[in-house]
Amino acid sequence: MIRLNEREEQIMQVLWRLKQAFVKEILSELPEPKPPITTVSSVVRKLESEGIVGYEAFGKTHRYFPILEKQVYRRSFFQRMLQNYFGGSPEQLLSFFMNEQDLPPEELEQLMEKIRQSEEERKKT
Repeated sequence: MIRLNEREEQIMQVLWRLKQAFVKEILSELPEPKPPITTVSSVVRKLESEGIVGYEAFGKTHRYFPILEKQVYRRSFFQRMLQNYFGGSPEQLLSFFMNEQDLPPEELEQLMEKIRQSEEERKKT
């Protein structure tokens, strides 16, 4: 399972959105308070050493790009959340979500429709 700390996740969100970026560009996209550029550079190099990002060299500078796909990370993140907070039960997650969110009836109906569609797709396979 892939785990990113908060800073790593912020940087990956920038890279997923921009597709590729230099450290200065990543820094400019991060929320305030912005970390020192050396911190961003260190985190990006760590992500690169772990195979999560790659880079293209331009002289002494590097342009980084994501290797880890956002969908792959999202799946891993939600599997971990489901296990850690809801005992692996999608029903408990949905129940929590519905009780904690003030969903308008139309959004609730959209969710129900997605569940029905998913069920139909499963029956086909």
